[in-house]
Amino acid sequence: MKAFSYEKVTSSLEAATRALQNPGARFIAGGTNLLDLMKLEIETPAHLIDVNGLALDKIEPTDEGGLRIGALVRNTDLAADMRVRTGYAVLSRALLAGASGQLRNQATTAGNLLQRTRCPYFYDTNQPCNKRLPGSGCAALGGYSRQLAVIGASQDCLATHPSDMAVAMRLLDATIETVSPDGSERAIPINDFYRAPGQTPHLETVLNAGEFITAVVLPPPVGGTHIYRKVRDRASYAFALVSVAAIVQRDHTGRIAVGGVAHQPWRRALADSELPNGTQPVFDKLFEGAQPTADNQFKLVLAKRTLASVLAESRAKA
Repeated sequence: MKAFSYEKVTSSLEAATRALQNPGARFIAGGTNLLDLMKLEIETPAHLIDVNGLALDKIEPTDEGGLRIGALVRNTDLAADMRVRTGYAVLSRALLAGASGQLRNQATTAGNLLQRTRCPYFYDTNQPCNKRLPGSGCAALGGYSRQLAVIGASQDCLATHPSDMAVAMRLLDATIETVSPDGSERAIPINDFYRAPGQTPHLETVLNAGEFITAVVLPPPVGGTHIYRKVRDRASYAFALVSVAAIVQRDHTGRIAVGGVAHQPWRRALADSELPNGTQPVFDKLFEGAQPTADNQFKLVLAKRTLASVLAESRAKA
């Protein structure tokens, strides 16, 4: 691990300002991803800004009937909150499917959204990776790509986003609130939050320099059957090969989001509209334009079967 300086801040605006004043600085809260990356020298920030002292660890109702989740709410607390368990059950289930209990005790809401890919070539500093070193190339293109993206990728990056929580947040149409160094605030729909890899896969979100996440806002609860199904190589502490998050109503309308297949939680409105028509039409719309590799073509079959299982379960419960 390379040497770095460290400071604590007392406000969100101070955090954003200090990040802008120290190019390459990183915010640290739980550190469950960042510290590993620093140990491997994949990330080498010269300055860390500790935001744990900020009062961003509360879950509060909004005037519209939803919830505002502070950026520092730990994954364990979010999954256990009774309002989340009853009104946003898919989110609670997604959180409990991720990582281990010890990691969930430390991991934060904002950090979960911002975690980096688990692509093996990103983690191997002997291999070229455009996320880690822009312009160096993508070793996955000619390498082993079993875990990687089948849709939304580019000729510069095949990496997937690893978060379970983000898949549920995408399904729930969450909005991400931020503050910038100039004091301005904005609300970013999660659908617009992640950048497609294109030719700049190292630019993963639309956050600007110094911009700091303060909260994630959920709209009012959506009734129906909430399901989160995660398929992985082992039963615990493994990232998804494919995951499916669903909310399905009695009339079979609803919404679907998929994880483990793209650079972001994958959802398409046209696929949602096909839910009353069964698995095949939903799958066709969801994965239209997919370009799997020889190593990960199985993910399309796995996604279709998982989707079918989720829809069958939702109809049985309805």
